[in-house]
Amino acid sequence: MNQTPGSPGPTTLTISVPTGGHESELLTQAEMSALAHFVRRVGWFEFSSHTADDDEAHMVKQALDKLQNVLMRSGFYPEKDQAQR
Repeated sequence: MNQTPGSPGPTTLTISVPTGGHESELLTQAEMSALAHFVRRVGWFEFSSHTADDDEAHMVKQALDKLQNVLMRSGFYPEKDQAQR
């Protein structure tokens, strides 16, 4: 997995909520790496089998695509796994 150079310390994951506040959690580099790999690996089967219907599955996929983009822009972009090559 490629990462931008920087501190090996924890990364703060922050979500802004509609009321104007923020919710944050510290993630280790290992947790961020695992999250990036998971987001890359998860697919339609998981979306459709764990949601109420196809509309919700599409929404989950869109949300995870956005999360993957944020992770990539933050320097967390895993290479393809050996099994996927």
